[in-house]
Amino acid sequence: MSYYDLDAILTDAEKIPCTFQLDVPELGYLDNNPGHTLKSGTNVLLPLWLAEMLAIANMGDDQNPDKSFIAFDLPPAVGKDVMAALKADPRSVPLRIQSPNFYNLAKHMMDLAEEQELHAVVRKAFITRAADISLHARKAGGAGSKDEGSNLGIGAAGEEFLRGLDEWERILFRKAHDGARSTKEWIEGVKKR
Repeated sequence: MSYYDLDAILTDAEKIPCTFQLDVPELGYLDNNPGHTLKSGTNVLLPLWLAEMLAIANMGDDQNPDKSFIAFDLPPAVGKDVMAALKADPRSVPLRIQSPNFYNLAKHMMDLAEEQELHAVVRKAFITRAADISLHARKAGGAGSKDEGSNLGIGAAGEEFLRGLDEWERILFRKAHDGARSTKEWIEGVKKR
């Protein structure tokens, strides 16, 4: 990750549900109670970067050496409902609606939470969706189509497909499209010789 990577910055700003494991004085404003103590067991939404730091840092004592400041749940973008939909048919889930940086968020959550199922589902979804992305990229105008409906030459169905892609998938689409177009141009150049 680069310091200037906007996708990483936006992913770190994603809010995730957290539960404080201790009372924190003067932090009540996180629970719309300014000037008061934030009570143990209070659920709040924290940005990923802060939740990560608080979850990793431990405040262990002799009785609970591994106790951390917060416990966190998976954000809705990688929650049970989305995982069930991805298991059923990864191509039918518009990941961009869940999170514009879905795979970055999922990667962070896999690093923080020991969710083996999350890893398997996201991996299968990426592989399945990558095949679809490659197919759409080859069909897009300039890579075998005379239709010039947009700058990529895709029609309404293609535009709808692109709207559901997260940032990693959009990069994959652009690279696959450019590769297919370059291959077509190379083949046409060879035929002219």
